[in-house]
Amino acid sequence: MNYRIPAPPPSLEELAQRQQNVLTAGQLRARGVPARVISGHCRRGGPWQRLLPRVYLLQPGEPSPEQRMWAALLYAAQNGREEGRREGAVITGPAALALYGFAAVPRLPAVTGVDVLVPRQRRLKDAGEVRIRRTERELVARSVHGLACAPVARAVADALCEWTARERALAGRPGGAGAAGPAPVREMLREAVRRPELCCPVRELAAELTECGLVADPRVRAVLDDLLAAERDRVLDRVGELVDEWLLPVPLTGPELRMRGGTFVAVPDLYWPGAGVAVEVDSELRCVSEGEAAWVRGGQHRMEYLGVRVVHVSGVRLAGDADAVGAELREAFLLGGTDVVELLVTER
Repeated sequence: MNYRIPAPPPSLEELAQRQQNVLTAGQLRARGVPARVISGHCRRGGPWQRLLPRVYLLQPGEPSPEQRMWAALLYAAQNGREEGRREGAVITGPAALALYGFAAVPRLPAVTGVDVLVPRQRRLKDAGEVRIRRTERELVARSVHGLACAPVARAVADALCEWTARERALAGRPGGAGAAGPAPVREMLREAVRRPELCCPVRELAAELTECGLVADPRVRAVLDDLLAAERDRVLDRVGELVDEWLLPVPLTGPELRMRGGTFVAVPDLYWPGAGVAVEVDSELRCVSEGEAAWVRGGQHRMEYLGVRVVHVSGVRLAGDADAVGAELREAFLLGGTDVVELLVTER
């Protein structure tokens, strides 16, 4: 049998280097530094300073922006009732976006507050510039410069929630309208999706904004519609290339299908009328609201009920295995629909 010997915990010097000289009281005591020494070092003129409750900077002078982030994260990650025990916490909102390097938000030195996500059951209060945000969902962390940050989509949604709430509060005060500039909605959402290193698919962003109720904001909805439409166009273009590569006839794009009596059936993305085959591309890319999603699902069900063979193409699968998607399209075209009733096809 193979036995793995656990690595020893990092020394005080190693941990200080890893956390940019910011440590908790529990970490210091676990490495042999008693409470009286900590208190003595933090007296006026001493070599250390207290940044937040139970969080210390092991150097004099002003903390750097990164050290402020470390202090906020360590304050929220520790359990105040049991020193040394660690629980989940991630930086989110404008501070996380600044760490990600968003051009649409203030740079890290200008960030005046740090939002930190913790599990809802944690008993923790705001402290200094740290604002505690609770969530019922499981925390997911991405390491950015060694700091645990929320995924880009969640950080964007939390930043927008904060800014829109601030705008409403200012607008409700006498003379408050225009006291603060508008939130950079368009710039931030576009940057989140278009920077490949951020790994933020538009589907993930749309789901997060919907979860937070932000799609009700006309500015958010307008930008999100543009991003979804652009992503759908890219996927449809790739499907068109596959149609050519697999020597299939050119399908109709976005036709309106009706029954002979005029009853509306659906508007598929692509349709081969002779074969009775429809292609639906990532319906979630055009379905922000549940009403829209139900409308799209209804059309798909009606087509299938009438005998149209519906091929569902996912952009994720298309990017990962285009050949398999092409083979599926060719097979569906060769098999065709079954018992297809005669439909009226109106090209758009």
